[in-house]
Amino acid sequence: MYAIVEINGQQFKAEEGKKLFVHHIREAQEGQTIEFEKVLLVDNEGTVTVGAPTVEGAKVVCEVVQPLVKGDKVIVFKMKRRKDSRKRNGHRSQFTQVVIKSVVA
Repeated sequence: MYAIVEINGQQFKAEEGKKLFVHHIREAQEGQTIEFEKVLLVDNEGTVTVGAPTVEGAKVVCEVVQPLVKGDKVIVFKMKRRKDSRKRNGHRSQFTQVVIKSVVA
């Protein structure tokens, strides 16, 4: 059984026991249980239920493993040829690691 769930504007395939890195959730604490109710699709062993826009009564229960995980460093480099113009910038995205405890449909 799996579900497609929307978390912080992104869609994830949620299966029981799977670990996900989602965009940083500010109010999350380590060991806290979080429920996501924006379930877009549920597949229960071949029986597919598609929401319009969400599936009624369905939710995904997760536990926070690490509230703040920094992603890989991304370097942004801009250059205009023959103009002596260069800009170097970078960032590291912040994520929250969660593990799916159950999919309720």
